[in-house]
Amino acid sequence: MKTCRFRFENQVVYGFVAERDGEPWIVDLAAAPDEDQAHKLAHPQATSWSFDFEPVPLRAAELLPPVTPSKIICVGRNYRDHAKELGNEVPTEPLLFFKPPSSLLAPGGIVIMPQVSARVDFEGELALVIGRRASKLLPDADWRSYIRGYTIANDITARDLQKKDGQWTRAKGFDTFCPVGPYISDEVDVGAGLTVETRVNGELRQHGSTKDFIFSIPQLLTYITAAITLEPGDLLLTGTPAGVGPVASGDRVDVEISGLGVLMNTFAAQGA
Repeated sequence: MKTCRFRFENQVVYGFVAERDGEPWIVDLAAAPDEDQAHKLAHPQATSWSFDFEPVPLRAAELLPPVTPSKIICVGRNYRDHAKELGNEVPTEPLLFFKPPSSLLAPGGIVIMPQVSARVDFEGELALVIGRRASKLLPDADWRSYIRGYTIANDITARDLQKKDGQWTRAKGFDTFCPVGPYISDEVDVGAGLTVETRVNGELRQHGSTKDFIFSIPQLLTYITAAITLEPGDLLLTGTPAGVGPVASGDRVDVEISGLGVLMNTFAAQGA
């Protein structure tokens, strides 16, 4: 199943996504997930819509981030080549940080590059969406049952501020610094290896595979939930492959992951 979140007839709605003629279409409306309580209170059933919905190509819809997470947990340096390209040691245990939900940005949205940073980088990566509460998972837990699906994220980073601050909250947390989408899918097999590619203005900059994770998804879930309870809708960004680099105002960045579509965003200087 593939689902998206979008604006239609001045309302925020959820939809089912399916392939038609080689491209994704929104084929029907879907009920909101449990964590979107405001939406569910306003529209308790998908059948309560006061308008008819005709299928529409995904590219023609006003897409929104496909989830409304209570938190966004990210994994740093989960690819050896990426750790090395920034001059860092390969970690011996997962390196975690947060991005605030206020950093979320829709597919097609504009990333605002803050004036206080001289270098803003792209970091394309796989993200997973939690489907049910997860706490203190054991290594032999059925980890797949805790995942609703997968999507694409771009962990935008003010690289100079990351180095200056020593901790990463500000550098990773600016508004618009977490583009996510275009949809969530439970139809991909991460264990078989998903290809992650990032292009800047059409030029390939990143090419990696989830087979190259230092820490697998079950290892990450065990490590994280030992300390932090994950709630439905929470996002986990799994790390970026080698090839990260700076962007300039006006650039277009496309992150593509096999089976999950393409997440496209443009960049603009603050105040431009």
